[in-house]
Amino acid sequence: MKASHGPENASEIMAGLIPPEQWMVYALFINEMATSGIPFAVGGGLAVSAYSACVRNTKDMDIYLLEKDSRQVIEMSRQLGFEEYTEVPYDRTWSYRCTRGGYIIDLLWYMLNGRSSIDETWLTLGWELLVREVPVKLLPVEELIWSKLYILRHDRADWPDILSLLYARGVELDWDRLLTNLGADRMVLGSVVNLLRWFCPGLACRLPESIWAPMGLLPPSCSTAETDHDRVALFNCEHLFGGGLS
Repeated sequence: MKASHGPENASEIMAGLIPPEQWMVYALFINEMATSGIPFAVGGGLAVSAYSACVRNTKDMDIYLLEKDSRQVIEMSRQLGFEEYTEVPYDRTWSYRCTRGGYIIDLLWYMLNGRSSIDETWLTLGWELLVREVPVKLLPVEELIWSKLYILRHDRADWPDILSLLYARGVELDWDRLLTNLGADRMVLGSVVNLLRWFCPGLACRLPESIWAPMGLLPPSCSTAETDHDRVALFNCEHLFGGGLS
């Protein structure tokens, strides 16, 4: 596997992913939040692309914030000329969706299944990027994985994103924090990690030995092959593993 990229590369990835006219809308919002001193972090597909180098298009920007700041930010969005996006129903108890010029921003202060509210950890421990001269804070990888673990529906599944994040950043994760947050749901993450182990046995051997038992898994047998290309080909999922497969 190629060496993991860092924040500087991630800044370039985000700048290349978002067209200038779309970024102008996002930057307007982000700069206003920063000027107002409101802590926030960017998650969703943009954060996945930045951390994993598996670039994928995304139609919106997910901004995470504290619930206590949500009313102020919603009012701020209106003052900036954003309108509430109502074409698709959503739950207003944990989120608010707004749009300007056809570009959508989702504000989120709770996990969609009610598992956890957004706290300071979500907003402070992620990478800090400079995207087209605009400072951007990302969700930490651990919370990004946690937020995506429960999205497994017939019309959408975020487990491929988790595979990409684990492949790119799994060796350096704060596994203790992630597993503590998951609590009894650790075995759900184990399902994704076990699939990663099947795809990438060599990588699995470099993950901490202490993580396997809490997820209900036996430690992997050591393998010299970073990735089993035949297994990856069965799923035609080379795109999930950024930086090139070895």
